[in-house]
Amino acid sequence: MASNSPHQPLIDIKNLRKVYKTPAGDFTAVNGINVEVQSGEFVAIIGKSGSGKSTFINMITGIDRPTSGEIIINGAPVHSFSEGQMAAWRGRNLGIVFQFFQLFPTLTILENIILPMELNNLYSKRERKERAMHLLEKVEMTEQAHKLPSAISGGQQQRVAIARALANDPPLLVADEPTGNLDSKTAEKIFTLFEDLVASGTTILMVTHDSDLARRVNRTILISDGEVINEYLVRALSTLTQDQLVEVSRGIQPQIFQPDSAIIRQGERGDKFYILLDGKADVYIDMPGGSELLVNQLKPGQYFGEMALLGGGVRAATVKASHEGPVSVAALDEKAFNSLLDDSRSLREELMSLVQRRDTYSHLQAISALDENAIGSILKEKKPISYSEGQEIIKQGDVGETFYLLLDGQVDILVKGEHGDEVLVNQLSRGSYFGEMALMGKKRRNATVRVSKGHSAKLIELSVQEFDQLEDLSEIFKTHIYDAAGARKHQLEDTRGQEMKK
Repeated sequence: MASNSPHQPLIDIKNLRKVYKTPAGDFTAVNGINVEVQSGEFVAIIGKSGSGKSTFINMITGIDRPTSGEIIINGAPVHSFSEGQMAAWRGRNLGIVFQFFQLFPTLTILENIILPMELNNLYSKRERKERAMHLLEKVEMTEQAHKLPSAISGGQQQRVAIARALANDPPLLVADEPTGNLDSKTAEKIFTLFEDLVASGTTILMVTHDSDLARRVNRTILISDGEVINEYLVRALSTLTQDQLVEVSRGIQPQIFQPDSAIIRQGERGDKFYILLDGKADVYIDMPGGSELLVNQLKPGQYFGEMALLGGGVRAATVKASHEGPVSVAALDEKAFNSLLDDSRSLREELMSLVQRRDTYSHLQAISALDENAIGSILKEKKPISYSEGQEIIKQGDVGETFYLLLDGQVDILVKGEHGDEVLVNQLSRGSYFGEMALMGKKRRNATVRVSKGHSAKLIELSVQEFDQLEDLSEIFKTHIYDAAGARKHQLEDTRGQEMKK
């Protein structure tokens, strides 16, 4: 059979339909599915009972035949094969793992694995046994090689079934509910084995009801009423239940934006949440002088627009369709977005965490012009620190070892006067920073910073090393810092001079 080129998917399914004739009339089990799977992917097929996922997987394995459409696997048009051609092709190109193992009860474990090689006339007799033992070693079952299936546990039988499916070194492994009949601990071991197989180059399609396992694969294909729910929608909203995903998908109409056109603009009021379904989108922030800085590029399965909705404010960035081509997005209005968050606490927590990170990034980008990757490499998993009204953040005279970015709230900058009282020099608000003067001069703090009366404050704290990294990566940041430090030094000197005249 022909093999796929490096640029072709291993599986290419086009407009696949399956219609069953019933006494009550035609029943469409699969309706116009289009799916591509690349070599080495680990794909979960999920959906409720009766959704069409079993029919879909049965057509891929040749157990069932499509009413119309194409199934191309490894370059072979399997939808057009006769029963004899399908059996011959399947034996050399496809491994199948069933929920109930289906090992031959009168054959030993070793003989069960050798059998597919014999049926397909592959390898010599000696090579078959050597290969079978090698596969048993791979699934940690060599000590059970000469036992009958009835003498080992269900989890062990499933491992043997996986080894048997790999006997003829197929490029594709299809697993139909492989953990559905196992306890959670054994299921985890089987899943880990699948991950190892994928890492070594095997492509796996796994039908599963286990949502937790489905979230750990490369891709998830959700089938509902015989149709595939857009997988990038599923990826973006992976914390939702299947029912919630189906409901969301039915309530949206994709919107198309032409290359370089704006989807949202910085400064505008946010009234929609967007999920990127196709194409690429570029994220820009406004810079002084009217220019725009490209800070990130979004790909299908990512979302944007949540910051303004959750924060009740305006857009913090502009998002445009990339110049490479048009993009398709799903847009949820504020009411639908809030309803979604009310139904899913996990999605709300995920979005709040993302908002927090993006908010931090946007503040640093404004003074450094670095992209998200560069800032992310410095901040890593750094979390904001909250301070309450009147709380002291840094104290005049202390050794300076940290730099602060003010994400929200207001702080007072205070210095000691001639008579030991504190004098207010300045007040800083959201987007400001402080603490740089001591770091740059390796000196002690020359002012106290305290949260303003009637306010709280949320800050990101950077160490000396992280501050130095920012300086090394961004000349713009270095310029900002030196200009600010100079201005603040003059401000402090002026304040002290005025106090001495009193």
